Amino acid sequence: MPENVAKSARSYSLYLGVDGGGTKTSVALMNANAEVIAEGIGGPSNPLRVGVETAVSNIANAIDKAVDAGDVSRGDIVAATLGLAGTRRKDIRERVRESFVSRFRIRKITVTTDAEIALYGTTLGEAGLVVIAGTGSVCLGTNSKGVTAMSGGWGPIAGDEGGGRGIAGDALHAIAKASDGRGPATLLSERAADYFRASNVDNLIGAIYAPQMDNSRIAGFAKFVGETAQEGDTIALKIIAAAGRELGNAAAAVIKKLGLEKAAFPVGCVGNVFNAGELLTGPMNEAILAVAPKARLAKPQMPPSHAAALMAMRNGQNHLW
Repeated sequence: MPENVAKSARSYSLYLGVDGGGTKTSVALMNANAEVIAEGIGGPSNPLRVGVETAVSNIANAIDKAVDAGDVSRGDIVAATLGLAGTRRKDIRERVRESFVSRFRIRKITVTTDAEIALYGTTLGEAGLVVIAGTGSVCLGTNSKGVTAMSGGWGPIAGDEGGGRGIAGDALHAIAKASDGRGPATLLSERAADYFRASNVDNLIGAIYAPQMDNSRIAGFAKFVGETAQEGDTIALKIIAAAGRELGNAAAAVIKKLGLEKAAFPVGCVGNVFNAGELLTGPMNEAILAVAPKARLAKPQMPPSHAAALMAMRNGQNHLW
């Protein structure tokens, strides 16, 4: 291809990054200079939680918002990386890809996990870990040989320890015990009544088991558990500290699998649960340092949606040129 033609094609090429979870979807459009030119937000896109078609529809809505914000065309998107929660299984990734392809004519499409793009945003391909604690929780890591390992990501029935759903669930357990007299009183009781719009704690059971209640809504209560812990409530403090230890244990398991005990590397922290601050990250860091003294908690170098767009750009340019 002549050089001037290649440059012209590149100048109009856009790369799509998608970060999809159980609560929302974030997308970013990046140009060939690795500059994010537009972003968009949509509904949840974890296919295990909302189904493949709904997940792809929510992604499409977020893309439309980004395209409108950037005043660009869908047709300019030449490569995409979709990092979605709930896509550990190959068959689910393929179903998402097929549905996405039916809506978008993009030359290069990769579907991977939300943990993969968050890891890339933390390490840019170097050794390290990322811990994601949003609606759910998962830890992914890679070593200098490119070997990867994962811990967590089992969802609300078998896992989500340290994630929003796990924290909220522990809080509701404590509230039930307090209400029955099986456990100590906690400020979480009145906070839950307000959050779940129950007239009082005794009516909370009707609210949390309402047909329209879902895991995303329940997980949202974790924010108030963190705030109540910061106010000094003993039960909330214990729940947040336990969540931190669970996230640290997940990271420790990955560290051992990858043989990183003696290495120096970052552990990225991604997700709203980390808004609880030191009350959560302190116990988490303690569990990590117990197995890898040179590890350090770190902020990601870029948001997951931006990392996904950068992955799409590198994959797309390698594919096209």
